[in-house]
Amino acid sequence: MAYTINKTDGTTIATITDGTLNNTTSLTLFGKSYSGWGELLQENLVKLLENSSSSSAPTAPLSGEIWFDTASKQLKVYDGTAFKPTGGAKSQSTAPTSASAGDLWMDTDDNQVYVYTGSAWLLVGPVYSSGQTLSGWSIETINNSSGVSKVIASMFVGNERVAILSKEAITPQTAITGFASIVAGLTLNSTLSASFSGTSTQAAAINVSGTSNTSSTVIAGGNFLRSDVADTTTGALTIDTDSGLIVGDTSELTLTVSSGNVIVAQTRQDKDLSFTINDGGTTKTPLAFTGTTGNITLTGDTTITGNLTITGSYDKSSVDVSTYVDAFIGVNEGNASDVDGGLIVEKASGEARIFWDTSESYWSAGVTGSFSQVIRLADVTDDGGANHSKVLKASSAGGLTMDSVTLVAVGSDITSSTSASTKTVPSIGQVQKSLKLWGGSVISDDSSNSIAGNRYVETVAPTSGQGADGDLWFVREA
Repeated sequence: MAYTINKTDGTTIATITDGTLNNTTSLTLFGKSYSGWGELLQENLVKLLENSSSSSAPTAPLSGEIWFDTASKQLKVYDGTAFKPTGGAKSQSTAPTSASAGDLWMDTDDNQVYVYTGSAWLLVGPVYSSGQTLSGWSIETINNSSGVSKVIASMFVGNERVAILSKEAITPQTAITGFASIVAGLTLNSTLSASFSGTSTQAAAINVSGTSNTSSTVIAGGNFLRSDVADTTTGALTIDTDSGLIVGDTSELTLTVSSGNVIVAQTRQDKDLSFTINDGGTTKTPLAFTGTTGNITLTGDTTITGNLTITGSYDKSSVDVSTYVDAFIGVNEGNASDVDGGLIVEKASGEARIFWDTSESYWSAGVTGSFSQVIRLADVTDDGGANHSKVLKASSAGGLTMDSVTLVAVGSDITSSTSASTKTVPSIGQVQKSLKLWGGSVISDDSSNSIAGNRYVETVAPTSGQGADGDLWFVREA
């Protein structure tokens, strides 16, 4: 009668007739009354004991069959498709091959444990190799100064504690090198001069004790300007905004820019703006703006290079004489229309002026409202006959030309030769009278003269007995 061999799940794996063998599995199955069946049975038991130990996998495995691979020294199980390692840890210096997901491997070189993910070996720990020594976070429990246990996380690098992370401030009961006290948060080892490097968006404080920069972009805290105390900068300070600079507890002084124009302002009502200097140890105020009036006070000598334009009255209270190196002083510049302009000299009473009279187009001068034309040399002439109503002057030869001259009074008679020394201009009557004198006497009129009127006019010289002493005798051509 044939044997029917079933698997655990009830399915038939083989039907063996009497006296025959079946090799459809890794074991040799034999039928009823097979001769030599005892040897085969013993061999089957040995195979089961050694899990078919061989460098080659069984050729007819069943699902769940175990095989010890002598080549990889691994125990493997058949999953219906292939033999897969059964798991467990491998301790060796190189990564195992033909690993299954979940397998563990102890790297004997670095003393690190890995797990196989199904595609690669993933480090389980520790995160540092034996050569690197203790590195990474280590969770510890320490006692504070009161003996109370506190949990901290220490960051080690090369077996050196670099930082401690804590949820609260702690003063260790047992000294920890570089950590006299631990703050809530991250505390760095003080003996390593450790610091944070990178970008910080917010900080509660900055250490300003150092001034040595790490680089042009990593600046020491001591090189930052402080707002809580007086501070100094050795570089230029640029305020890149038109809002500018504001000074004072109530923002009295502002330096701003508007449309490219710079504005210095004293913003507090009715308060002054002064500019002071140190003159030989004495503080002086050469320029001051009065807040209540808007007046400007200049103290000290003032030099103006360029034009000075004054709109309004000019009051010179000093009696000092001002001197100017300019060849000309300009007034009335910029007016839309011509107006009188000139120089005014203030007196104790009234004033004296010399000015250009725009309506008359000439210079005028005078005192206290009584002004008349200033005569220029170009306005006079030595020829009164050709230039009526002009002021006269002597020619280069000392002469004058006139149509006529009328004297307001007749001078004394010319009665003697001594009258010739006077420079007074004689009148017509004086000349007529003088003609009647000769030698100091009046010319006689005896009616026998050829020409009456005390004149003798003949073609010949007078003879003895004609005329009287002092008479004039004119001889004319015949």
